[in-house]
Amino acid sequence: MMHQQKKVEKIDMNGYTLHLIPTKKFKTVHFVAKFKTALQRENITTRALIPYILMQGSKNYPTRPALEKKLDDLYGAVLTSDSSKKGNNHIISIRFNVANEKFTKNNSIFEEAITLFNEMLFYPRTEEKQFSNEIVKRELVTLKQKIESIIDDKLSYANMRLIEEMCSQETYQLPVHGYVEDLEKITAKSAYEYYQKIIKEDDLDIYVVGDIDSEEIEELFATKIHRKSVKRSLNKIEKNVQQEKEEVNEVIEKQDIQQAKLHIGYRTNCTYKDDLYPALQVFNGLFGAFPSSKLFINVREKNSLAYYAASRIESHKGLLFVFSGIAPKDYKAARDIIEHQLKAMQQGDFTEEELEKTKNLIINQLLETLDNPQGIIEMLYQQTVAGTLLPPSQLIERIKNVDKNDCIQIANQIKEDTVYLLTDKGGHLDG
Repeated sequence: MMHQQKKVEKIDMNGYTLHLIPTKKFKTVHFVAKFKTALQRENITTRALIPYILMQGSKNYPTRPALEKKLDDLYGAVLTSDSSKKGNNHIISIRFNVANEKFTKNNSIFEEAITLFNEMLFYPRTEEKQFSNEIVKRELVTLKQKIESIIDDKLSYANMRLIEEMCSQETYQLPVHGYVEDLEKITAKSAYEYYQKIIKEDDLDIYVVGDIDSEEIEELFATKIHRKSVKRSLNKIEKNVQQEKEEVNEVIEKQDIQQAKLHIGYRTNCTYKDDLYPALQVFNGLFGAFPSSKLFINVREKNSLAYYAASRIESHKGLLFVFSGIAPKDYKAARDIIEHQLKAMQQGDFTEEELEKTKNLIINQLLETLDNPQGIIEMLYQQTVAGTLLPPSQLIERIKNVDKNDCIQIANQIKEDTVYLLTDKGGHLDG
């Protein structure tokens, strides 16, 4: 699986870093641009809006239908965008998938595609030095719906509230799509001014994955994509300062709901660039990432205390989250049994057989990720964000070498921080 992939080339270009990943696995070629800066309260909502505005048209294709026609001419190319959070960074991703010209009769596809990509990133549709009023109004409605849909989805809402409570003094608390109350302050002019700041100041990494000739692609990028007057932002990414709490913070919120959400946040004191990171992944696999994990088996199966119970790690901020859906009356019992699973891990209460099985599950998951072009890019981008070198093949090797003591060591570094319960208004909290 891995051996088909040639070496990744990383090239410093005109104001951005180009990552070329030649592989014969895919029939299409994938271009992804990632703009990264420090999370900040004052611009988070405007920033979340930008990727949606950029998708609505460019200088030469000013309407969505004109842009769709151009994409159709490029054999049904696909353009998408979103924003995400990794540690204390906010990232805007613009993704562009095009047919490989090797399989078509048109040998100028890459040139046309990179020209269009440049336009989508740096030459959006404008009207009198600002974005189109009509587009901004429409996309503000879309963003509002996105923010509100999180509030309506109780699992996402509970997770957001847990992070707000747990990281109340840290920028990581900021929600990726921003705040409804900011929307009315955003205008076509203010959004365009902030966009100018992004294209001048953000760190920009561009990834190209596919059956490509690296020299040809590098040359096309060198001639077609220039970032003008880049000045690196002085917004330093907040150091991973952790609020150490004297005691576990318990937050109980009540709404009209049938199923309660019990979400628990832990500090792992370990991030992607740390030596114990592979052990943290294996720990999470044993603890809550799979149907064979302790949370699923003990909280859900054996004790029927949860409709679901799982955990996941945030690799760049050093957090571990447990999610569970429970009957409101089972709060104390479910919380006790979840906490007991961490103690069991700290005491090494798992077998060598379970350890091996979990390592294989994680490795298979990573290999599956590497069978997908976007998966390859996300895994490589993890290194960029962490400022470290841990290629996927090396990560897999290190996961294979994780032993029982490593898992026990990392389990003992993990500290419970905040318990968040979203429950019914009846308030039955007895065990």
